[in-house]
Amino acid sequence: MKNKGNFFYITTPIYYVNDVPHIGHAYSTVSADILARFKRLSGFNVLFLTGTDEHGLKIEKEALSRGIFPKELADNVHIKFKELFNSLDISYDRFIRTTDEDHIKTVQKVFSELISKGDIYLSDYEGWYCTPCETFLTEKSLLNGNCPECGRPVERIKEKSYFLRLKKYEEKLLKYIDENPDFIKPSFRKNEVVSFIKEGLNDLSVSRTSFKWGIPVSGDDEHIIYVWFDALINYLTGAGYLNYRRDDGYDTENDLTDAGVNADANADNENNFINYFDNLHHIIGKDILKFHTVYWPIMLLALDIPLPKTVFAHGWWLMDGKKMSKSLGNVVNPVEIINTYGEDPLRYYLMREVTFGLDGDFTLKNFITRYNSELANDLGNLVSRLLAMLRKYRNGVVPMSSEINTDLIANALNLRDSLDKRYENFEFSKILEDAFLFINKINKYINDSAPWKIDVNNETENKFLDSVLRSSVISVYYVSYFIYPFMPGTSDKINFMLNVKRFSDGGKFLVPDDVFKEGFKISDESVMLFPRLNISGSKNQG
Repeated sequence: MKNKGNFFYITTPIYYVNDVPHIGHAYSTVSADILARFKRLSGFNVLFLTGTDEHGLKIEKEALSRGIFPKELADNVHIKFKELFNSLDISYDRFIRTTDEDHIKTVQKVFSELISKGDIYLSDYEGWYCTPCETFLTEKSLLNGNCPECGRPVERIKEKSYFLRLKKYEEKLLKYIDENPDFIKPSFRKNEVVSFIKEGLNDLSVSRTSFKWGIPVSGDDEHIIYVWFDALINYLTGAGYLNYRRDDGYDTENDLTDAGVNADANADNENNFINYFDNLHHIIGKDILKFHTVYWPIMLLALDIPLPKTVFAHGWWLMDGKKMSKSLGNVVNPVEIINTYGEDPLRYYLMREVTFGLDGDFTLKNFITRYNSELANDLGNLVSRLLAMLRKYRNGVVPMSSEINTDLIANALNLRDSLDKRYENFEFSKILEDAFLFINKINKYINDSAPWKIDVNNETENKFLDSVLRSSVISVYYVSYFIYPFMPGTSDKINFMLNVKRFSDGGKFLVPDDVFKEGFKISDESVMLFPRLNISGSKNQG
């Protein structure tokens, strides 16, 4: 992730409020949070954006079926996403809603700018439309007459519509994809995007007149702006587009306050709009790849704004090989998992179980197995027994020693030095795999050294004990650093017990010798990290 300056902009999709959040929403958001946390540790100026998509015919129909107004539905459901993200310890900088006042103004401004440039024009539309997917479809894209994504029937619509010129930017987009190999990830997704573009792009209908729940076109409020056009612009809103192109007397501070957004907290974002867009990375589900790698970059090309550095399309979580859906009754509720097992075990499992970018099967059996073997046994027991030995043999003081285990420390340094590249390639499961191999190496080192057999009255053996304890403490300090982006709560607990305040100073990693100085004492208190689960999944209390 080559960087102009020290900026990093990471986004999730904004989530549709037609239903409560599920495990897929947690997956996208946790992965973005991991990147945001690592970049902050590394001294980057991070903007992390997530939120909810609240307009469109689907919302209007869902609200009508419940006997409420669309805004009431959006208000009720968006809170569920905020609650989930808070329970997952998501460190977003802004939770955006497409009903926020500054977003509405941004969408209308962008739409008007593109009309004035001739990149949006008014004409007639006749074609197929999938209401559940909020997607316009061509005849050739239909599958047995149905939507190719959700399999539901489509409807034929005919109406006046505004269109976004796509054909005009075909060659520019293909050139960008060719010259920027990191733009579409995983790399195997690139071919399907290129093939879609080379088939020939038809100009995209970007307004509707058949419903009212959405953002009206300025000066032509009979037309409601297409929900996907509206939704994609959230990335502009969140980075401060209105201030970047401030020429209409827009009162940023008052309008942000009215929208429930802290204007002061967003001031830097607005002033650094291009800095963030020069370093923009999207995490999305594979089902919305076309919108983010075709329509969205063309919108940016038309606006003369830098295109994203990366669009990473991750896979789906399946249950018994089938995509989760309410109709099949196989949806995993992340809130129930968190309430039963905690947020960090879920964050860990989602990132450890499957290579990021591929589909994966969610099974409670595998979740419990990883929890017990890796979190409770390997990590939890390591921290617990090391701290117990420090208190027993050294009264909680981390001993000084000139004979640190060089093999352990070399392993830690190699792992630390690999992180930038690993994160750049979104290799989350590999980072965790390496971290837990290192944890197992520490456990083996302690077992082989057998501190409990050492005669503390023997000077030579006592010095060896100092070496074992200090080497192990330093190693666990590195472990806490490695797992922090993935399991921030667990890392914080380890640091509390180690009496460590932070890992870095202005992005510079604090080396262990600068932390564990002469006379450094760990905390007198201990916290159980991961109580073992019995076979039913309930926690053992012993």
